[in-house]
Amino acid sequence: MAAPPQHPRSIRSFVTRGGRITAAQERALAQLWPKFGVAFSAAPLEARTLFGREAPRTVEIGFGNGENLLTLAAADPHHDFLGIEVHRPGVGRLLIALEARALTNVRIICHDAVEVLGQQIPPQWAQQILVLFPDPWPKKRHHKRRLIQRPFAQLLANALARGGVLRLATDWQPYALEMLATLGAIPQLHNLAADGAFVARPPGRAPTRFERRGELLGHEVWDLAFARS
Repeated sequence: MAAPPQHPRSIRSFVTRGGRITAAQERALAQLWPKFGVAFSAAPLEARTLFGREAPRTVEIGFGNGENLLTLAAADPHHDFLGIEVHRPGVGRLLIALEARALTNVRIICHDAVEVLGQQIPPQWAQQILVLFPDPWPKKRHHKRRLIQRPFAQLLANALARGGVLRLATDWQPYALEMLATLGAIPQLHNLAADGAFVARPPGRAPTRFERRGELLGHEVWDLAFARS
């Protein structure tokens, strides 16, 4: 397999978009953030301080509007979830849903995931990490913005507990192949696919708006799963 391309990680993988935030989402950010939100800090997180208990933990990076995170948290109250997202409208939408469903096992960080994993997530902290439908930046001149590159992949591996699983999905085949090569080059990770390629779609994953949009366009979805050895 060809070596994965290397891009400088000083370039952000996202563009912060303004506008399109509703009054309800603004109220949620003001009123509910103290209940569910976690400020970015260079100090490592402590699970007992964050959730008031020790339980298996899942981190979802770039949760969008939070559909999948909400579904997982509601289905498994004995599991704790940390969502990382930079776009405030999606954070506001998830805050409203968490309050409406009285969920207590979700916390949110609204900050760049690269910095959060590099500074705030302790080593071997998560039993599962999800990166679902990250921006594929399809134009060649934008490939340097892709999130799944060697330095970030190493941060993901460091954050996984032994035996923990990293799950990714994309509907952009060239990006899927680049992810496969990049993650396959991380010594601590091994591919859970029997053929060393892609895995079946996890049955518990809720379709995100990005996945639904891809389906309408006729896009195939590629799922990857790597475990921390």
